[in-house]
Amino acid sequence: MKRLVRVLVVWGLLVGCLGWLGFSQSAIAAPMSWTPGVSLSNALQNGAPMLLADEELRNPADAKLETEFGQKLDLNNTHIRAFRKYRGMFPTLASLIIQNAPYDDVEEVLEIPGLTDRQKQVLKDNLDAFTVTDTADVYNGGDDRYNPGVY
Repeated sequence: MKRLVRVLVVWGLLVGCLGWLGFSQSAIAAPMSWTPGVSLSNALQNGAPMLLADEELRNPADAKLETEFGQKLDLNNTHIRAFRKYRGMFPTLASLIIQNAPYDDVEEVLEIPGLTDRQKQVLKDNLDAFTVTDTADVYNGGDDRYNPGVY
């Protein structure tokens, strides 16, 4: 009895490892019609597979990257760490920008209350690197602008 159990265990391990040896199973992504009288084997051997999704699915973050958001720093959606590449903006000025968002245009950032002359000059020097797009929940939800989880 012990010998039979050992043989079955070894056989099961060998069959289970076939995927690692390069024997892969093909997946069928074709819709199957389940009509009475059609067996599973007939449905699997029936015709060529069809593509179920005709259009490409895009998530909101990828769609936003195709706008100006992907090339410039978006004042309404960018997280605080992205401001580090501009001298004099991180963390104090970047925090003020995020707290006073959303903005309708780029020049509106110069009207933040309590800015010093130095901070206004830093903003004026970098206005061409900024853009303003509509706020997106994918970037603004759950305080992600303050802590995007990048460490």
